[in-house]
Amino acid sequence: MKSLKERIVAREATVAVVGLGYVGLPLACAFATKGYKVIGVDLSEKKVESLKKGESYIIDVKSEMLKALVDSGAFAPTTDFSALRNADCISICVPTPLAKTGEPDVSYMINARDYILPHLQKGTLFVLESTTYPGSTKELMIKPLQKAGFELGKDVFVAFSPERVDPGNPKYNTLNTPKVVGGATKECTELAVALYSSIIPLIVPVSSCEAAEMAKLLENTFRSINIGLVNEIAIMCRYLGIDVWEVIKAASSKPFGFMPFYPGPGIGGHCIPIDPLYLSWKLRTLHYKARFIELADDINSAMPDYVVNLIGEALNDHRKSIKGSKLLLLGMAYKKDIDDLRESPSLLVYDRLRQKGADLYYYDPFIKSFRYNDETVTGVKDPDFGSYDCLVILTDHSCFDYDKISKSAKLIVDTRNAAKNVKERGNIVTL
Repeated sequence: MKSLKERIVAREATVAVVGLGYVGLPLACAFATKGYKVIGVDLSEKKVESLKKGESYIIDVKSEMLKALVDSGAFAPTTDFSALRNADCISICVPTPLAKTGEPDVSYMINARDYILPHLQKGTLFVLESTTYPGSTKELMIKPLQKAGFELGKDVFVAFSPERVDPGNPKYNTLNTPKVVGGATKECTELAVALYSSIIPLIVPVSSCEAAEMAKLLENTFRSINIGLVNEIAIMCRYLGIDVWEVIKAASSKPFGFMPFYPGPGIGGHCIPIDPLYLSWKLRTLHYKARFIELADDINSAMPDYVVNLIGEALNDHRKSIKGSKLLLLGMAYKKDIDDLRESPSLLVYDRLRQKGADLYYYDPFIKSFRYNDETVTGVKDPDFGSYDCLVILTDHSCFDYDKISKSAKLIVDTRNAAKNVKERGNIVTL
């Protein structure tokens, strides 16, 4: 009988992916396109039914490709966790949000583990991809597996390999983004490396699960802190009467020692606003204050209010107030050219403006509607830009015709420098 590593190398191993969202579905399809038989498990009957029809709900997974994988039997989506009895390798790709108290919400990981355990077969490779704090793979996965009678490195092989999904990125995807892998033992690392190297060209093995967990948190903490820095620079520049975008462009001309980051209405998505706070929380349990992380979070979290104040100042210059003004928000997604609302700062700007009594509308071709205080807010389909007192660019979608918008608009507050190439800028206020 072939060993697990031999079956992986021969692509005879069955791979299971638990959690079929922005991370799990592209990963499952990546394995399936590379010749593996893949089981996809998700508790959402709606998602699974959609997948069985070959209909994708993820921007990075095309329905045509998905349907071909499902029809061929290479990818089998299900809500039935008992299907995992046939799996040789299991990857967990479930959400890891923050609780309202600011603490990590690891309930999705714990639930996934508990659903998997009754069906876990001896000799299985068990990989956690969900971003979490250092030590959680050991605490939340390895110890319960050992308690259930599985011997680490013999009955079960455990590794942590953080997801690096960037939704809508036209250049980097699951198959060409380098993969960090850290196993609980040397054998665990070797098996995980064998699995991922069969679909991804560059694998970066590290010495432990904890090192891999920390590497992911460093990546997004680096981004969060630098975004916080440039957001504060933008505020400073406004006080000093300097164009922050000109400053960033000039600084970017240095060929070494500088990496440009850009200000905006806040930070959003499934990683940057959340991951650093996982690390900060973990360090607080060890009586250490992660000062850079908390300061960056303070600055970034204050940006929606800063944008609202900027809107108020811009309207005031036109003898208007926010209350009663007809405003159109351009873009609700957390970044350009995607349909993802998770942690979007646009939602916070919307909330603040509603509270201040604005007559508020939004236009985003990627977001048809969203929920706000138990009501459904529907976007404007074909707005008359000249009918609004102020347009607020919150997401710089490529499909927006900024020349057309600027020619029609009475006033624009541009938080993304999206209208930088517009020649007539007399009605545009930038961040």
